[in-house]
Order: sequence, then structure tokens, then C-alpha cells
Amino acid sequence: MNYNFEAGEILLLDKPLTWTSFDVVKKVRNTLRVKKIGHAGTLDPLASGLLILCTGKFTKRIDEIQAQEKEYTGTITLGQTTPSYDLETPVSESKDISHLTPEDIQAAANSFVGTIEQIPPIYSAVMIDGKRAYDLARKGKEAEMKPRTVTIKAFDITNIEGAVISFKVICSKGTYIRSLAHDLGQKLGVGAHLSALVRTRIGEYKLEDALTIEDIQEIRRAQLEANGSNS
Repeated sequence: MNYNFEAGEILLLDKPLTWTSFDVVKKVRNTLRVKKIGHAGTLDPLASGLLILCTGKFTKRIDEIQAQEKEYTGTITLGQTTPSYDLETPVSESKDISHLTPEDIQAAANSFVGTIEQIPPIYSAVMIDGKRAYDLARKGKEAEMKPRTVTIKAFDITNIEGAVISFKVICSKGTYIRSLAHDLGQKLGVGAHLSALVRTRIGEYKLEDALTIEDIQEIRRAQLEANGSNS
């Protein structure tokens, strides 16, 4: 496939675990030597999966792509609460979950399906008085997180192994899966945190069609070789 990154491309990337979305943009920008590039929807460092990058003229489509429906799979660990709602921070509270049944868990998940009010995690990129919420949280400062309206189209429990439950979520833009995991734990009365997350789809764009960082590097090498042979 012939790419023209300077003119404009929509790139589907499989974001590596622990990388920030900005890390991916920076790496791809430096690899491709492209000036105009941005991503359509942040993924947390501890999440992996589909991250869409737009270059050139397609940066105008970022808002349109970000607004599309998202699909995620992952795991939630019940009975353990963390301040960040995921594995970024250590477990702060543990509770017994032995009384919970699979029916209890799915019923609690079902209660979130529809249009709901959700409070973002304090460890998030939400702006509060000109500062990122996670910067305030890491300094131990209090911050009031305002609820936002999101839509959960599906919240299916796909497997249960002890305290770890696997799930699939289809949701609207702006949904925090970490908050969903936390709120599920609160609903069940035992607490919970998000222990793994993969974004599998944004609108019609699917993770199975995504490139890796290594693929991008290989594409660049091939372009340079082709240009060299044509010079």
C-alpha cells in the first residue's frame, strides 16, 4: 500500500501497554517525519489496543472519529479498590467477595446499561482550574470531579475466574471504563478496579486492522529505500 502521510492518512495503531497516547504520536511523528499529526481519542497508559492517528488533511476528521461508538474488552478485579481505579496505584481496601454469584455480577453490570451520569476518575486528564486532575491527585490534593452524561450500550460479563471478571463494553465517547469498573464494585458492595483494558473498536475501525509501531517503522524504511532507488 502506498502512503502519503504528509498529504493525509488515517492510521490504525495498536497502542503498546504502558505507552501514553502522546508517546505514540511522538514516535510516529519522528518515524515518519510528518508535521501534522494527532490522535482521535486517548488511551490510558495501562490500556492497549486501537488508537487512531490522523495526519495531514485528515487531522480535520479527529473530532468526527472521536465522537464514534467505542468497544472495549478487559478484566475487572472485584473486592479490591485503588485510588486510580486501575493498577497505577496500589490497593487501598479489600473486601470479601465469596457471597457474590455470577447472576449478582451480571445484574449489577446490566444496571449501568443506558444513559447514565458518570464521575471521571481523579487520576484522569480532565482539566480542573487549568490543571490536569491526575497532577492534583499525584500531589495528594482534593479536586471535585463533575459528573458527565455517557451512554453504555452493552456491559457483558464474558467470564468469571475467582475475583477476576472478563467483560465487553460498548459505549459512547467520554466513557471512563475505570469509573465503570469502580462503580460496578460499589454497586456490588465490595469495591473493584480495572485490571486490564483493550480498545477493540472505534466506529467502523477495528483493532484487527491496526498496525504496530514496528509496522510503521518498516513502512518508513520501505519508503526511504524506494525514494533512494528512484533518485
